Amino acid sequence: MIQTPYYLIDADRLRQNMAVVDRLRQASGAKALLALKCFATWPAFEHMRDHMDGTTSSSLYELRLGREKFGKETHAYSVAWPDHEIDEAVGYADKIIFNSVGQLQRFRDRTGGIARGLRLNPGLSTSGFDLADPARPFSRLGEWSAEKIEAVLPDISGVMIHYNCENADVDLFDRQLSEIEGRFGAILDRLDWVSLGGGIHFTGEGYPVDRLAARLKAFAAAHGVQVYLEPGEAAITRSATLEVTVLDLLDNGKQLAIVDSSVEAHMLDLLIYRQSAKVEPDAGDHSYMVCGKSCLAGDIFGEFRFAQPLQVGDRLSIADAAGYTMVKKNWFNGVKMPSIVIREPDGSLRVAREFGYGDYASSLG
Repeated sequence: MIQTPYYLIDADRLRQNMAVVDRLRQASGAKALLALKCFATWPAFEHMRDHMDGTTSSSLYELRLGREKFGKETHAYSVAWPDHEIDEAVGYADKIIFNSVGQLQRFRDRTGGIARGLRLNPGLSTSGFDLADPARPFSRLGEWSAEKIEAVLPDISGVMIHYNCENADVDLFDRQLSEIEGRFGAILDRLDWVSLGGGIHFTGEGYPVDRLAARLKAFAAAHGVQVYLEPGEAAITRSATLEVTVLDLLDNGKQLAIVDSSVEAHMLDLLIYRQSAKVEPDAGDHSYMVCGKSCLAGDIFGEFRFAQPLQVGDRLSIADAAGYTMVKKNWFNGVKMPSIVIREPDGSLRVAREFGYGDYASSLG
C-alpha cells in the first residue's frame, strides 16, 4: 500500500469531466482553458490536453507551467505585472490580459507582438463570500467604467470577465450575461474575443449543458466574438481524494480521530472559507470528528458518520480534493506533504511525485 497522506487523482473521473467539456465546446463553439489557479497538477495533464484548448494563468510561473507542461493556447493574466516579468511573460503567452488601463498603457509598447486584452469588471457576481467576490466594494479586479475601456479599444482585441463562482444556475447565468450585454454591448461588438472566466459548474450532476451551449453560441453570434471559458473546478470536480490514515482516537466529549494530514497544510481552502470536508458515504451509527495532526486548534476536517467504529490504522478518503488544494498545499508544522498519485484507466496506481525532508528544507533556505 502507498504510504499516506497522498492525493489520489482518478483518471476515469477526470475523463468524465473532460467528456462534458468536449460536449460543451462542440455545441457552443466556445474554447476551454484550464484555470491553473485552481488545478495545476501537471502529471494529470495527459488526461486533459486533448479535451481543452490550453491554459489560463494568474502569474508568470503559472503561465510558464501552462506553456511547458500543457502546451496549446496560453492566456496570461495578472492583477499587476512587474516591469521585470513582462518580457518573459510575452515570450510564453498567446494573449496577455491586463487588469487595468494603467497597466495596459504602461506595457503597450512591449506587448505589441501578441494579442492584448483587459479585465472588465461588470459589477456583479455569483459569489456568496465577500473574500472571493470580484464585485465587492472598491474591488481591484478589473475596470468598471465603460468609458475608460472604450478609450483604449484600439489597443486590445478582447476582454476577460470573471464573475461566476460555483454557479450551477443556468438561468442566473443567462440573466447576468444579458445584463452585461446591456451595459457593455457597444464594447463587446468591437472585440474579437471574450473570456467569460470560470466558476460555471457545468459538470455538476443534472446541469443543462445544452442550454448553456446555446446561450454561449448566441452570445458569440450576437457580438461576433470567439468565446472562451476558463473552467477550474468544473474540469476536475470529484476527480480526486485525499487519502489519510487514522493515527489516534480520543474521547473528549466527542469521538475524535486524528489523521496523518492537516486541513491547514493540505486542504487550506476549506479552512479559509470555514467549510467542512466531504467523506462518502458519511452514513452509519458511529460519529467521529476527523482532525488534522497540526498544532492548530481548529485543524478539523469535519464530523462524519461511519458504518463501523474507527480503529488506529484505518484509511479514510477525503472527497473532492483536487480544486484549490494541491495549488495551496504548504509546509505548516513541517507536516509531510501528500504525495501525488494517479489511478490510471486500467486501475493501476502511479506515484507521480513524493515529497520528503529535502523539499521541506529547501523551501526555507
